[in-house]
Amino acid sequence: MTRNAESKVSRLNAELNDAPFYIPQRREVELFEYAYHHRLPVLIKGPTGCGKTRFINYMAHRLGRTLHTVSCHDDLSASDLVGRHLIGDGGTFWSDGPLTRAVREGAICYLDEVVEARKDTTVVLHPLTDDRRILPLERTGETLKAPDGFMLVVSYNPGYQNLLKGMKPSTRQRFVAVRFEFPDPQLERDVLLGETEIDAATAERLVGLANALRALEDHDLEEGASTRLLVYAATLIHGGYGAVDACRAALVEPLTDDLETAAALMEVVYATFGD
Repeated sequence: MTRNAESKVSRLNAELNDAPFYIPQRREVELFEYAYHHRLPVLIKGPTGCGKTRFINYMAHRLGRTLHTVSCHDDLSASDLVGRHLIGDGGTFWSDGPLTRAVREGAICYLDEVVEARKDTTVVLHPLTDDRRILPLERTGETLKAPDGFMLVVSYNPGYQNLLKGMKPSTRQRFVAVRFEFPDPQLERDVLLGETEIDAATAERLVGLANALRALEDHDLEEGASTRLLVYAATLIHGGYGAVDACRAALVEPLTDDLETAAALMEVVYATFGD
């Protein structure tokens, strides 16, 4: 790890004790803190495995806020976020959803891959993303006013957007937005060193391999190798698993089901670790 990176990591760890490991890429930490203190919602855009969720966990710890994370999917509805009436032994009772709990507690609510959720979810979010900062609960007759500590954060992968699964411009413009990319090679190497304690030479080769695989994204792959997958590969190698087999298991097979494409990717692996 470079001396500057070591100093940065040591300083952050000293300040935050057991905070999730995270090395800032640009000024995203500063932006998030400004947004939080000025009660602004945040939208994070970036490819799969580039560190979006880790960043949110890091910032929640840094700010000392409880974090409610929702992994959005095709069947996620507004009721899943807000809450619903359930039937119990004593009759029906109201059960808060994660968004409602976050508003009541003054916590951070993070909707991961928000464009995967059903369209009615965005209607629920709108009153929380303007100067009203309210959450109407039609089923209970309540209107919750979000306290200062509440923050709404959403994320999505722009590479997956299409006409059916995209965020409307009218919704996007309700958020302060930051774009995440894969780290530059030096920073990505430092991430591997900090996450897995792998040796520097192997970390550099893994980063070089990842960038070679990412260069194929427009040709044979829907997505390039993520930093998350690199951490998996480094973890296997550091644990004693062979480098070529680790790259096959952690990089090649997760990226494609096509046998010819996998064979082509393995040629890049052999060129990197086949000595």
